[in-house]
Amino acid sequence: MDGEKRRENILENLKQSGIPLSGSLLADAYGVSRQVIVQDIALLRAQKHDILSTNSGYILKSPSKPQRVFYVVHDDESILDELFTIVDLGGHIIDVQIQHPAYGNFAAMLNVRSRKDAEKLMESISSGMSRPLKNLTQNRHCHLVEAETEEDLDVIESELRRKGYLCD
Repeated sequence: MDGEKRRENILENLKQSGIPLSGSLLADAYGVSRQVIVQDIALLRAQKHDILSTNSGYILKSPSKPQRVFYVVHDDESILDELFTIVDLGGHIIDVQIQHPAYGNFAAMLNVRSRKDAEKLMESISSGMSRPLKNLTQNRHCHLVEAETEEDLDVIESELRRKGYLCD
């Protein structure tokens, strides 16, 4: 296998892996030295692939799954329904973001993947531990959502629109 094909395969391995892949593991898989893998990673980075080096190996920083930003508006009583709508349809809510007219942009990582995660977030809000960012911007906010396919994101978008949560 030539270097170009090996680098294509390494990139595909990184896209499909949810965990870091060590240089030694990749070297063994392609029958080359670890140093060749280090050079391959450098060449892939030069091609603008966002590959991180960790103490466990290499991982692709860029999302391998499609993502979309949904601009939404709703009251506090609809927060849980909005979150459930997204996760029930296969979405992973990465963050919440607002654009405050005086203070600028704010984002908070949510990492809501399930109803359990959504309920835990709501418990922290209900306990008074925190307040929704959307309350600073007349309930307007957005979520970065990841899903397995673009079609899943389309279904999420359609359902958020049907429920009246999407901003036009």
